[in-house]
Amino acid sequence: MYYIWKEWKENIRGKGLWLAIGTVILVSVLMLVKSSTLPYDQGFYILLINLFDTLIYFIPILFLFMGAFSVFQEKEQKTLIMLLTRNDSFMTFLVKKSLGMYAVLIGPVLVWFFLYLLPLKLYFQTDIGKYSVFTLAISVLMIIFIQLGALIGSISRSRMQIAGTAVIIWFYFFFLHDFALLSFMQDVTHENVKLFSAAYFINPIHAARMYVETGLGCYSFGHMSRLLKSFMWLQPGIFLGASLSFWVIASFICSVLLHRKEGFE
Repeated sequence: MYYIWKEWKENIRGKGLWLAIGTVILVSVLMLVKSSTLPYDQGFYILLINLFDTLIYFIPILFLFMGAFSVFQEKEQKTLIMLLTRNDSFMTFLVKKSLGMYAVLIGPVLVWFFLYLLPLKLYFQTDIGKYSVFTLAISVLMIIFIQLGALIGSISRSRMQIAGTAVIIWFYFFFLHDFALLSFMQDVTHENVKLFSAAYFINPIHAARMYVETGLGCYSFGHMSRLLKSFMWLQPGIFLGASLSFWVIASFICSVLLHRKEGFE
């Protein structure tokens, strides 16, 4: 509870949290205004798909920076050293810090999406179950990129390093990962398609998009080719959960092993 309160006081005075919330609110409102003329029975699903496809360009980079600067600030202000002298290891600190960041950075966004449901009910025929699919996918993305941001903040010694590393990671997930997979596309067969599928869905953006699109009924797995059935050898929710587990655990382990206590060169 101490870390949650501490994280809240630090973020409420900064610009990062307000920028993230403001961006989500602005994009959501603009998409609602743009979609207000859609059919009453189908507009809800179209809006959620378009909103998700728009938010995934902003959420990763925003939460990478917020997670990184939140951890780096502990080193910069020398509070990390004080916290670690209270018989807490860096691992314990990182667990508490991560939980605090989840609560403070994700909580306000979820509150907004709860409020956002009210105007949606005025314009469209809503489905709470489908809306939960959308909010869960967004929450998973926020958790993953907060934890990756914590890794960046743990290993960086300057704000310039944070900025460069965050942009590289964002660029990798959006472009380089797909380019790497495309180079192996011609070698995909029935024997190795599951391995290719795992490499594809380890990208949380792909896993979250597939989870949302299948959850909202855009895709059906009723009539698939044999190769596509092998590609989708797990349910989209399991792929998303596996991606979440992999990146959170990997980021946490790397943060503990490679962290630097100093906040400057």
